[in-house]
Amino acid sequence: MPRLAVAFFCSGFAALLCQIVWQRMLGIFAGSDTISAALVVGAFLAGLGLGSLLGAWLADRLSPYRALLGFALAEVAVAGFALVSKFFLYDLLATELAGVVDSPIAIFALCFMGLVLPTTLMGASLPLLARAVATDLGSVAERIGSLYGLNTLGAGLGALLGGWLLVGNLGYTGSLALAAGLDVLAAALALTLLPGLSRTKPAPVARSAEAPQAEPFGSLRLWCLLVFLSGYVIVALEIVWVRLMGQIGQYHAYLFPTVLGVFLLADGAGIAFASRLLRRIRDPRPAFFLTQAGGFALGAALILLMVWALPHWPVNQFVSPDMHRLRGPGLLTTVLLTLAVVGPPSFLIGMTFPFVQRAVQQDLASVGARVGWVQLSNIMGNAAGSILTGLVTFHLIGTAGTLRLLAVLSVLLMLGWLWREGRGRRPEIAMAVACGIALVALPGNAALWSRLHAERPGQVVDWAEDRSGVAFFRDDNRPGFGPHGPFFIQGFSQGQIPFLPIHQFLGALGPLLHPDPQRVLAIGIGSGGTPWAAGVSPATQEVRAIELVGPVLTAHAGIATRYPDGPIAEMLRNPRWRLEYGDGRRALSKGETQYDVIQADAILPEGSHSGLLYSAEFLEQVRRRLAPGGLYVQWGPTQRVVATFASVFPYTKLLMPGSVLIGSDSPIPYDSAVLARRFAEPAVLAHLHRGNRGFTDFAALFADSALVWRPGAERPEAALTDDFPRDEFYLNNGVTHTHSLRRTQDLLALDGH
Repeated sequence: MPRLAVAFFCSGFAALLCQIVWQRMLGIFAGSDTISAALVVGAFLAGLGLGSLLGAWLADRLSPYRALLGFALAEVAVAGFALVSKFFLYDLLATELAGVVDSPIAIFALCFMGLVLPTTLMGASLPLLARAVATDLGSVAERIGSLYGLNTLGAGLGALLGGWLLVGNLGYTGSLALAAGLDVLAAALALTLLPGLSRTKPAPVARSAEAPQAEPFGSLRLWCLLVFLSGYVIVALEIVWVRLMGQIGQYHAYLFPTVLGVFLLADGAGIAFASRLLRRIRDPRPAFFLTQAGGFALGAALILLMVWALPHWPVNQFVSPDMHRLRGPGLLTTVLLTLAVVGPPSFLIGMTFPFVQRAVQQDLASVGARVGWVQLSNIMGNAAGSILTGLVTFHLIGTAGTLRLLAVLSVLLMLGWLWREGRGRRPEIAMAVACGIALVALPGNAALWSRLHAERPGQVVDWAEDRSGVAFFRDDNRPGFGPHGPFFIQGFSQGQIPFLPIHQFLGALGPLLHPDPQRVLAIGIGSGGTPWAAGVSPATQEVRAIELVGPVLTAHAGIATRYPDGPIAEMLRNPRWRLEYGDGRRALSKGETQYDVIQADAILPEGSHSGLLYSAEFLEQVRRRLAPGGLYVQWGPTQRVVATFASVFPYTKLLMPGSVLIGSDSPIPYDSAVLARRFAEPAVLAHLHRGNRGFTDFAALFADSALVWRPGAERPEAALTDDFPRDEFYLNNGVTHTHSLRRTQDLLALDGH
């Protein structure tokens, strides 16, 4: 058991490391929107479910010797796939087929094809191991629980170390190589145990007419249903945690691995702890229902406590929505809140797994099948919880409504047990009441998001939530001043209204430089400043702007209703502007339309998935969609961003001190004096004045000497790639912001001069 425990721990660690990387690679192919992400998760879980079916069918046909050998071979095969997966998942799907395949069914099918082999083998590993260790009926549930607990602990550590340390230092390919090594180690440890294992299959338990009650704790079908519901609740709760903690922690690259890692570590600890209690438990059914309902009730109570505490001292000193929480005390506070809110309920719900094994394991000859069917039910519940929560309940009833739905399911589970077997049992009644209290006490969506965004008396808000995220505008409601306040997207104050000068500069720069900017594409809408300024030239016939978070458009519609004379209302009614929801990178992969100007709204390089908009591969996509003489305009926040940009575009300029990059395949028609006069033209100023009447000195944003790259000059190396978005993993790779550089020679060092 010790060697096997280490092997299964390594297997879990490697599996989560692979999952993190594979999901990122497939996200480039399928898109970064929520529907595409759900298709990738669904394909991953479908493979695990297929593996559970295969394991359930195969394991009990094997002797312990052959079952353990099968586990070792499966680990070696997963390792081999990890080493070659980049060629299929990234080089073929993400690079060659992104944008070519558009049907959700086809996207799911290709993702499933890409993952079916390793995930099937992963799903089959637990039934095979259960067959190998099932030597005594009295201890089999404890052994299975202990092994699965260690596997889950390994997965949790894989998520935490993978997200916080390994991916940020090794990149995606290096992380896959490490995962492959751990799988090979797991196989080697398993192979050392083969000489001591039996090569004979256990005989099934003889059943007689005098003993009709073969399953004293309920049928396997009933337990599969219960496990399905349990799997639904815990994964739906996990997705709620990700959304809530994402809003509080600002969705950096370390946030999801933190939530997932804490969830899995606590879940694994609960499994391991409960496995040691099994010998003292005669009837596992009360323990299952108490821990299941208790986990949800505790989870709801901790969410309520956190939401209440956020505006108060000392929590508000570190995670106020109006401050960045990406480093230092803000980041530490977010991690501590995640530990406090996610850990305890995950531990309790994790305890349910050994109790289920204690209930269903009644025959050594069918151990593998029962483990496989229970695991399949759990995976199906996980898949339903993930897909229905991410795509349906978030979209229809929001985060608060989703929590209330989970409260209803928890109450129904407890009432079903009380009605069937537990009448008069006070602990179960107390848990049912606790879940009922959670149903009543949980706030509505408006109250929840207003509190998380620090709405104060007298303010007016425009907000929206759907499957793609949350947008929130907090208007100070100053009569006669128009809209005024921060615009939040996924917890970030992404911009302001009136528009920030840098956003308007990014939007106006390309159309004012280009001699005939008829078609403009803006990737990202944000608070609206960039696409608004992109319409500054009368020559522009179309400004197409694409936003990844759908509620941004809904929030803008609310602002337009209250301020019908403002620039946002103008963009929504004027056919020159076409604002749409979608994945900007995926949109670049589709069609052949070329644009005179393409521009990206400013996004922090430390934000989660920001690397997809700063990588060399993305810039090559942009370059292909520029018309002859076309310009691409982008914020250059860090040295790596500037270096990568200059490595792709033959003609590159970095305007300082605004840190704005311009790239083209043709000479850029830039003259600082001419551009300053263009910005000072009455019509241009009038347009930009509608977006922010308090700022007119746009020439100050390019007053310093520009840094220039031309064909033939020595080029910097592309520091940011899809395979290694270093700035996104900013704790592992120190980020040097361009605006922090004071001397021209520091910038010239990027060019090798």
